[in-house]
Amino acid sequence: MKRIAICVMAAVMLIAGFAMSFIKSGPEPVKTYTQITQEEAMEMMTRDDGHVIVDVRRQYEYDESHIPGAILIPNESIETEPPEELPDPDQIILIYCRSGRRSKEASQKLADMGYTNVYEFGGIITWPGEIVTGDGEQVNP
Repeated sequence: MKRIAICVMAAVMLIAGFAMSFIKSGPEPVKTYTQITQEEAMEMMTRDDGHVIVDVRRQYEYDESHIPGAILIPNESIETEPPEELPDPDQIILIYCRSGRRSKEASQKLADMGYTNVYEFGGIITWPGEIVTGDGEQVNP
């Protein structure tokens, strides 16, 4: 009977130890991105800070028009591995799409992968700055 009591006591202490370590550390914090206005994005694009502008639309959409200097990484191609075009998880990444839905999805996926400076600024349909058209001409809408 003493052996059973000792085993039960040991099991209770073990379980209590696991519970206390969880309570002390708590659940893992949610990784997230920062939502900014298009005006803030335009201002950030003027800085020489190594930022990258990412268009997460599809190839044909990018070919029709995009923000000058933007690289294409379609949202559908962002899965569980970091994109090779974004080797630095601490680089400033400015993300847009057509209307803002895909850019939010892509931003969260990158944040979940450990990217720390992800800024989402909506869609090109409301972009007040210059865009590059399919024929390579830069226009200001």
